[in-house]
Amino acid sequence: MANARKEPEQVLVVDDDPRIRQMLARYFEGEGFRVSLAGDGSEMRNRLEKTQVDIILLDLGLPGEDGLSLARELRIHSDVPIIMLTGRDDVVDRVVGLELGADDYVTKPFHLREVLARVRGALRRRRPPAAIVPEVQAGETFCFEGFRLDVSYRRLTSHDGREIALTTGEFDMLCTLVRHAGRVLNREILMDLTRGRTLEAFDRVIDAQIARLRRKIEKDPRRPELIKSVRGVGYVFSARAVRQNA
Repeated sequence: MANARKEPEQVLVVDDDPRIRQMLARYFEGEGFRVSLAGDGSEMRNRLEKTQVDIILLDLGLPGEDGLSLARELRIHSDVPIIMLTGRDDVVDRVVGLELGADDYVTKPFHLREVLARVRGALRRRRPPAAIVPEVQAGETFCFEGFRLDVSYRRLTSHDGREIALTTGEFDMLCTLVRHAGRVLNREILMDLTRGRTLEAFDRVIDAQIARLRRKIEKDPRRPELIKSVRGVGYVFSARAVRQNA
């Protein structure tokens, strides 16, 4: 019988401190991961050109090009999960990082087991539970406010036919909201419907995805009309979504 064991997942550590890089490399290799290392943005790009990476641990306080600018750059071209490593006790920086597309963050000094738990959680959230797959019907699309959401091909287009780039998490979130248009969904329900509940799932992941979606589909993200907040409860997709099947 053929060996069907999956290839170990690849972690890219981007940190200017060589001690932290080596510490993380030793630990994650000991946990069965493959690890690549980079000390700055230039080395990060070089590693990404040569290696297929499954998740990135990105230091927020890099000299020169900091982690925020690199996270912004990564999200333009890639949907790879990003976990920020930050020594800054600054809520604003962490929130900005999440809104730029980071999946989670760990504050320095950190426990290696916590970093491992967050890495595994982020990787699991990028693998949709099998129970979600049957929801997608062949040719299923939704139209709302000039947008066309093609579920089968995982594509969102605007009224002029322009395709709007969405990350995996953003697309799953939008599908969930559109399918339940008019219904208020709390964060717990959103987490269950999009990625399945894990111990490493946090409200801030949901809020960050909602913030990014609003910037991409709302006329004024500060005054959203499509995805509205319901104070103390969660979110509701308030536009009329027309379902179409081929």
